[in-house]
Amino acid sequence: MSRGIRACPNRHLSPSYPKLGLMKQILLGSLLILARHGFAQSRVPSDTIAFAMNGENNMYVKAVFNRTDTLNLNFDTGTTALVLINSVLKGNLKTVPTLYNTQYPLQIGKTSYRTKVYDAELTAHETDGRFGWDLFKNKVVELDYDKSLLIIHAELPTSVAKDKAYAKLDIEFVKDLMLVKGAIEQDGVVNENLFLFDTGYQRTAMLDNDLLKEGGFPADKMPVLKKVIMKGAQGNEIPVTTANLNTLTLGQYTLTNVPAQLVTTHKPLRDRNLHILGNDVLKRFNTILDLQHNVIYLKPNHLYSVAFTDQVKKSAR
Repeated sequence: MSRGIRACPNRHLSPSYPKLGLMKQILLGSLLILARHGFAQSRVPSDTIAFAMNGENNMYVKAVFNRTDTLNLNFDTGTTALVLINSVLKGNLKTVPTLYNTQYPLQIGKTSYRTKVYDAELTAHETDGRFGWDLFKNKVVELDYDKSLLIIHAELPTSVAKDKAYAKLDIEFVKDLMLVKGAIEQDGVVNENLFLFDTGYQRTAMLDNDLLKEGGFPADKMPVLKKVIMKGAQGNEIPVTTANLNTLTLGQYTLTNVPAQLVTTHKPLRDRNLHILGNDVLKRFNTILDLQHNVIYLKPNHLYSVAFTDQVKKSAR
């Protein structure tokens, strides 16, 4: 059974995040400016954190909450802030957090971030909770699935923009949701839509039935693979049909025969229809999240051609 689908905590409780100011120094003299510029370029700070991937496509890191509790946390680009499951909150935490309104330190790698805390019934397998993309506002985040590394950069590495193997996708933010454009095709009908970029969703893609109807997409032509009941973040039941999607395209890359989920009851936004991209697709690309210029770069890695989790296995002859 799949890991719970969850809505971003801020969509219910509307947390506000402090705006960070930038400290600037005035440098006198052109030689001094050049010298400082060269020094800064040679010593761009970065933070490299090892992550683990389990059999459910869940990516997680070790983090220290409030300087006392070491936790396994899923990096979930489909959410914001820090979410801890109820069993952890009621368990052996040395710190009992005040939910929703109080900022706490969360150390990931060498850096300590500050974040509010929310609760949920479920989260990714083998984890204590999840943290969202907003911890890394105004930074560049690299997800290297070949080396299992999460790397936080102060700026975009120059090699990335020059590498034509990267697909470049513009980010559109709607109510703190990170959206990118993608295209789906079935029986010759192509729909280009916005997808929630969601490393916390462990399957391939969740397609919104209302959005499919708007585009005249022949979802009824997608061969049904299975029907299951999934659990939402609060333990609610969500009926989901998995069916074979002919193609899914991101930038210049097209995946074929994608086992996609069709859902009618759970939506990331109540007033807008969206599809969701999950980590069974996203793990196939080494990823750069440029949160300074709102661009995502995707480059195929060693997982690009591995079988999908829900892919129908061919019978042996």
